[in-house]
Amino acid sequence: MLRKSLALMLASAVTGIILCYPQPAQAYCPQTSDATPRGPIALNEQGEFVPDWAKSAVWYQVFPERFRDGDPSNNPTVRDIAGADPAEPPKVWQIHPWGSDWYKRQPYEVANGEPELWQHLLRRRYGGDLQGVIDKLDYIQDMGFNAIYLNPVFTAPSLHKYDAASFHHIDPNFGPDPAGDRALIATENPLDPSTWVWTKADELALELIKQAKQRGIRVIFDGVFNHMGINSFAFQHLQQHQQQSPYKDWFTVHSFRDEKTGSEFRYEGWFGVASLPEFKEDAQGLVAGPRDYVFAATERWMNPKGQGREFGIDGWRLDVAFCVAHGFWKDWRQHVKTLNPDAYITAELVMPPELVKPYFQGDEFDGEMNYNFAFTAAEFMFNPAPQRIKASEFDARLAEMRALYPKGVAYVTQNLFGSHDSNRIGSHIVNRGIGNFRDWGAYFQLSQVSQNPAYQVRKPNAEELRLQKLFVIFQMTYVGAPMVYYGDEVGMWGANDPDDRKPMIWDDIRYEDEVTNPDGSLRPADKVAVNRQLQQHYRLLIQLRQQLPALRLGDYQTLLVDDQRELYGFERRHQQQRVRVLLNNSEQPQQITLPQDQTNWQDVLSQLAISQNGDTIQLTIPAKWGAVLVAK
Repeated sequence: MLRKSLALMLASAVTGIILCYPQPAQAYCPQTSDATPRGPIALNEQGEFVPDWAKSAVWYQVFPERFRDGDPSNNPTVRDIAGADPAEPPKVWQIHPWGSDWYKRQPYEVANGEPELWQHLLRRRYGGDLQGVIDKLDYIQDMGFNAIYLNPVFTAPSLHKYDAASFHHIDPNFGPDPAGDRALIATENPLDPSTWVWTKADELALELIKQAKQRGIRVIFDGVFNHMGINSFAFQHLQQHQQQSPYKDWFTVHSFRDEKTGSEFRYEGWFGVASLPEFKEDAQGLVAGPRDYVFAATERWMNPKGQGREFGIDGWRLDVAFCVAHGFWKDWRQHVKTLNPDAYITAELVMPPELVKPYFQGDEFDGEMNYNFAFTAAEFMFNPAPQRIKASEFDARLAEMRALYPKGVAYVTQNLFGSHDSNRIGSHIVNRGIGNFRDWGAYFQLSQVSQNPAYQVRKPNAEELRLQKLFVIFQMTYVGAPMVYYGDEVGMWGANDPDDRKPMIWDDIRYEDEVTNPDGSLRPADKVAVNRQLQQHYRLLIQLRQQLPALRLGDYQTLLVDDQRELYGFERRHQQQRVRVLLNNSEQPQQITLPQDQTNWQDVLSQLAISQNGDTIQLTIPAKWGAVLVAK
């Protein structure tokens, strides 16, 4: 049973992930439909079912409300946040200053008088919007990212928008005319897609997609098809009209309101959270009403206005995918691939590797948010002894994951570390040793300041940032599509939700030093500014990945496993190109000897000196660093 504090955090944060669960996902979201593939699977000439472009993707995850305020005129009002947790309306409220000290309560927050810090943090709105994303597309392109995963952008009162009011409209506060958009939306019949209008926020989303594609950047949306929010058109109508509502079969209702019998309106909320009414499911997934709605909304964003797939999004990231039965995903994939055979479908599946296999048989998902990649990397690179695994075990776990999937899938999984549902990589490193990242439910709580007062909220130091850089060397050279959570590349830090959702650091915004602790006490000042050295490290590694096809498409061969010296290396080959990646995970510089293979090798990462001795080459790699050797 969840403690009340965690339940409250879950309700307000709506992470939409198994992170918060004390039991496996299947215990809460049992799969009752058959996961066996249906009929023949469509394969390309390479014998794969994944889109080729996804192999060359370098993903950038954008949390819109905290990325950039491109249009202050659309900032939400206190009325716009009604229905989001915490449920109690604030006495005083305003847009929060973008550059303010994160844990410092502003005067309007002090005036509210609430003792719990999380209540203030979750009420905050900083004004991020789609215009802000458009304004920073050049930055995203300059960094080398060529694919964007947008956290939910659909109408919702919360900062995270996992409590959708609809799936067919962009949140009006993300567009230029919130009041006008809401008036337009009120004219629709949500059950009839032919009446759906295109608001200015919707149009701005299409402009974002257009401008991104002009820069060679793909865009996918976050689909939350397990539940909606209490502000949703369907649930609001159901709540008012009960059995007479056309939405009476959309949700799992335990009892309707009946004043004569004293019966109360009771329904199933996602993980028991009342603000997130769950869609009703049968053995094959969503029942007809929500299923048809999701299918219509899917087509709206993939083929907007019937103009063709080139004007729509390039795919979907699916929230809590394990909570929807396999049958729905099989049907939905067919629908998506009919709209765009090149669409990319990635899922949130935080499970042991062997349990994700049924989802990747060619009739459901193309890839996943690869948290198992993050767990394995953390256990080798970050965990202190005795939690740290040896190089040989690191190699074995990587091999297990590559072999887990059908051909091609490993190349399109989103290899990440931080996300909106975990502490940032920098803070993970600062707090290494508090637990093991793979112990998902327990680590979630250990990495939240509300659950773990001993969690260190300070800025990472140079030694800790070096560990982050070591991870990036591996992430950008390994099999799979790297994904970076916004701000990790400039050195942002923060504990788990909600502290992992701080506003992005930009050069043109003045930031206060962080001097306030979660309990209100003061600490030594941490300067908040873009870390240019770290940023350049990301840029260089992304450029190397883009310039060297072997790092995106090449096969994989383990080259070096040295448990005693904590060394690991591998080679990637594609056509005539060969790239060797060497990682020194030890605390001392290490000399490495490798076969020359009649090849002239050059380190393109740090230009480390390479000497030749007969049929071998030698180089010394600094502590906690790596080399990327290219055959010239």
